[in-house]
Amino acid sequence: MTTRINVFLVALAVFAAGLLSHPPAADAQSGAPAARSGRGGVESRYDVSRMGDVVTLSDTRTALVVRVLTPASNAYQMTVKGEDVIRRTWNTLDDIRGRMGLNGVPLLWPYANRLDEQAFYANGQKYSFDLGLGNTGRGAIPIHGFVTGADAWKLVEAKADARWAWVTMKLDFFRIPRYMKQFPFAHTLTMTYRVQDGTLEVHTRIDSMSGEPMPVAIGFHPYFQLTDSPREEWRIAIGAKTHWKLEPNKLPTGETEPITQFLPDPKHVLVKDVMLDDIFTDLERDERGHAMLSLIGKAQQVDVLIGPKFRTALVYTPPNDPNRGGGPGPNPAPAVPMRGSVAFEPMAAITNALNLTQKGLYKELQSIAPGGSWEESFWIRPHGF
Repeated sequence: MTTRINVFLVALAVFAAGLLSHPPAADAQSGAPAARSGRGGVESRYDVSRMGDVVTLSDTRTALVVRVLTPASNAYQMTVKGEDVIRRTWNTLDDIRGRMGLNGVPLLWPYANRLDEQAFYANGQKYSFDLGLGNTGRGAIPIHGFVTGADAWKLVEAKADARWAWVTMKLDFFRIPRYMKQFPFAHTLTMTYRVQDGTLEVHTRIDSMSGEPMPVAIGFHPYFQLTDSPREEWRIAIGAKTHWKLEPNKLPTGETEPITQFLPDPKHVLVKDVMLDDIFTDLERDERGHAMLSLIGKAQQVDVLIGPKFRTALVYTPPNDPNRGGGPGPNPAPAVPMRGSVAFEPMAAITNALNLTQKGLYKELQSIAPGGSWEESFWIRPHGF
């Protein structure tokens, strides 16, 4: 009898240990998953869970939760203590699934923001877009690249350890004919979202398989919001020295001016007083090479730290639309009241860089040598939530 009891107790202990080391995944729309127990029953700060095609990354100490739709490689939601940091225009993920657009942290590739025609230049060669494919728009000015609606990203890994939690996805651009038709440089894209110390890192790597140098005009277009104050009280701080003058259609003229001629106090700009969709370069860097843009409220603040290969920042302050919904579709999402938002857009080059380089008006376009790679990060750091 004693032997049977001992066997039962051992089995029960093993079962309990299994529950501790493999907790149930959190629902993709609910709160943060419970913290995992590590070795010796010590609670682990970082957690990763998966439900279907959504991976949730958590920092339990700061109550930061990031949810990533893996087929789109998009961190569509970022919250701190349940408060949204990234603009939210939807009620449920299904409202925007398959048409992410500029929700979450959208990747702008192979060109960030606008081009001045339905074509681009690389290595002295003009490449005209095939308008019949419909992925560059039908207007005269293409905008935001054509991968914001991508659904072919493959999950590589989703893990957590004592240092951070992360998820990595990969897109084989070269395998998708409608992409290669428009941008015939074979390559892969790999993105990693990493949560550490209350901050989200967005890391991108481009691996070229092309036999020619590949231009890099990558960018991202996240919108941010604050919840402790109305938009009329927000201010922004821009760590840059140069402003690019724009045509009425928001394309750079090629002329620049000191930022203080455009914004007299760039570290203290009231959002209500400006309507920006403007490009800034000569970013001010710290000892690690990071530049910073900040959105500041009563106590809350969102900093965007930009790695050195992101040489441009675009700041967009759209007018407030309190009833903006999730966008068009056969079953439009109900309108979600919004508090307003500001977009900070890290970019490797200025708007229309591919074509301005050909015209001799832009000198800082980066490229990847045949068989080479390019990689860089930016970080989203909320505090005061």
